Amino acid sequence: MHIHEESRAVTGPARPALRHPPAGLWSAFAIVHLLLILLALFGPGYPLGDVEVVYRGWAESAATGNIVGITENFVYPVLALVPILAAFTLGGPAYLATWFLLVTGLNAAAFRVLACSHRAAAWWWLAFLTLLGPIAVLRIDAVTVPLVIVALLWLRRRPLWGTMLLTIIAWIKIWPVAALAALFVASKLRWRMLAVAAAVTVTVIGMAALLSLSRGSGIHVLSFVAEQAGRGIQIESPVAVPWLWQAALGVPGSAIYYDQQILTFQVAGAGVTAVSAAMTPLLALAAGVVLLLGLRAGRRGADVLAVLPPLALALTLTLIAFNKVGSPQFISWLAAPIIFGLVLNGRAWRTPALLGLALAALTQVIYPSLYDWVIEAHPLMVLVLSLRNLLEFVLLGWALWALYRRAPGVSS
Repeated sequence: MHIHEESRAVTGPARPALRHPPAGLWSAFAIVHLLLILLALFGPGYPLGDVEVVYRGWAESAATGNIVGITENFVYPVLALVPILAAFTLGGPAYLATWFLLVTGLNAAAFRVLACSHRAAAWWWLAFLTLLGPIAVLRIDAVTVPLVIVALLWLRRRPLWGTMLLTIIAWIKIWPVAALAALFVASKLRWRMLAVAAAVTVTVIGMAALLSLSRGSGIHVLSFVAEQAGRGIQIESPVAVPWLWQAALGVPGSAIYYDQQILTFQVAGAGVTAVSAAMTPLLALAAGVVLLLGLRAGRRGADVLAVLPPLALALTLTLIAFNKVGSPQFISWLAAPIIFGLVLNGRAWRTPALLGLALAALTQVIYPSLYDWVIEAHPLMVLVLSLRNLLEFVLLGWALWALYRRAPGVSS
């Protein structure tokens, strides 16, 4: 049974499938990715650090038998090892070039799937990547975003395959659980989808545990949960804004420091520890409220394909806006639910499409372009960061309102 069979119709007329994306789209794709690579190599700041230093270091350690997620704790879910080790296939000196090839190849595969059915969304994605800048290809998230785009597009005709792919991706980076949660709430196939997700999860945990035990190590497959929970408040997160302004205005006790263990800049000041501890429960509460809103829309008879895009977008934004971690690559996540909304609803999604582009552009200004000013708490950059974070809540508000009005009987 297909997801679209649960709904009477997708919003708007069906678009005829295109056999091949036009040459102009592929030319633009090549230009955008060449630009991103050049910005990464020769642009401002040093956005290469995670790939060149951290990921490559993990790959080199794995070659000696010390495998993060298997023989020692890991900050990411264990399947993040797959792309990290894949980029090491041509050796350490070629690691960065191999990484660029890997990400560009994944983007090309997703771009073909997208461009064959919805050219406007394909053009939007290219604009989004350009505005987001080199961070769009230089984090583990760059591997997950194209895969999530494909998984969401599959949901219309291959819901169980889409669920399987989303679950696998969530074991690379956790954020696709937002799309999975939206799917379980909105779809009448939820129990079959839950069974698929559970089977994938049990398989991943079981295989990782066996590998750990075979190497005489403790089991580390779930270590990423504790690693993330123990973090402080990162400077780019919305909750960090009050302390950033205090640091910018010279308030005693408020400062920015570099955490050597997590390798991020975080805020220090009065109340930081208490607020940091409260953020995980607050994130869970906010996600629960969003899920209840999606459940309400479904129970009042809203079509599954009307509920899924705004619910997936709202949950993804919740993971960003209520997170004490605020890494710039988080904004790349927005591409998947916005593209899904554009494919299903077209012009009705102009507002989130434009807000997504604005968020991408502001994020590139923040990182890597003027990141030195951010870590110095320069008032101008604190203002830019505050505006970017405010727009996250504006977009979240749009998604929640779109979800609310999906319920029959609610005036739009």
